[in-house]
Amino acid sequence: MTTTPHIRPEVAAEIPAVPLTTEGYSVLHQMMRVRRPAWRALPDAEKVAIAKEASDALAAMEKSSAGPSALFSLIGHKGDLMLIHFRESFADLNQAELRLANLRLSDYLEPTTSYLSIIELGLYESTVKIYKALTERGIEPNSEEWKREIADTLARQKEAMRPRLYPEIPPHRYACFYPMDRRRGEDKNWYTLPIEERARQMYEHGMVGRRYAGEVKQIITGSIGFDDWEWGVDLFAEDPLVFKKLIYEMRFDHVSAVYALFGQFYVGVRVPAAKLEDLLNGNLPH
Repeated sequence: MTTTPHIRPEVAAEIPAVPLTTEGYSVLHQMMRVRRPAWRALPDAEKVAIAKEASDALAAMEKSSAGPSALFSLIGHKGDLMLIHFRESFADLNQAELRLANLRLSDYLEPTTSYLSIIELGLYESTVKIYKALTERGIEPNSEEWKREIADTLARQKEAMRPRLYPEIPPHRYACFYPMDRRRGEDKNWYTLPIEERARQMYEHGMVGRRYAGEVKQIITGSIGFDDWEWGVDLFAEDPLVFKKLIYEMRFDHVSAVYALFGQFYVGVRVPAAKLEDLLNGNLPH
C-alpha cells in the first residue's frame, strides 16, 4: 500500500498590497514666531530671567532620557524657531509640548505650524520576499498564523535596526524639514501599483540618497493618520547646498518625477540651548 505525502493546500490569494514598516521614536516639529515688539519692551533683567528659565529647560530636553530635542533658528518668513523632539511615545511628546508651553517664554512665542509623525523604516524589498515565502508555505494572508509570522519578523527587524529607529538628532549645523505625499489622483495613483513595482521604484529612489550618505543625514517619519501629509523628511548637513543637490537629483528618479508631492520646506541653523538668549536678542554669533 502506498501513501500520498501530505501537501498543504496552495494559497490562491494574492499577496497583500501594503508594505511592512517598523517604527521608532515619535517625532514633533514645532515652528514658532517670536513676538519681538513685546519681547523688546521687557526690562533687560526680565528678559535675562525668562531666557535663563527657557534655556535651562531646553538644555535638559536636549539630553532627555525619553529622547532628545533640538532648537533651530529658522531662515525666512515661515517662523523664527523650529524645535524638533524625538520621544518614546506620543504621550512623551505631549509632555515636552506642555513643558515648553508652561515656560514664561511661551508668552512671547506664537506657533505658526507643527508636524506630528513617527520615525519609519519602509521594508518594501523585505516585504515582497516575506510575503512570497509565507504564501509558498501555504500560509493564508492575514490568517492568525500569517500575523504571528509577520509580528516575529518585524520584531527581529526592529531590533536589528534599533540605531536607525532611535537615533540622536544629528549635530550638524543645518536642518531641512519638509512633508510629502505620494500622488493618488485619477491619472497617477501610487497606491494602485503592484507592490513589486513600488518596491523596485523605491529601491532606485534609495540609491540616490545613498550617494549622499557622507554629506547628509536623512531621517524619514511616517505621518499617515497623524498629520496632513503622509511622510516627513528631515535632512541634516554641515553645508545646506547639499539639500538642494540631493532633492533636485531625486526629482529625476521615476517615483519622485511621477508620484511625489511636496509641502513647505523649513531650513534652520542649529542653536544650542545655552545660546537661546543670544538668539532672542538677535546676537547669535556666526
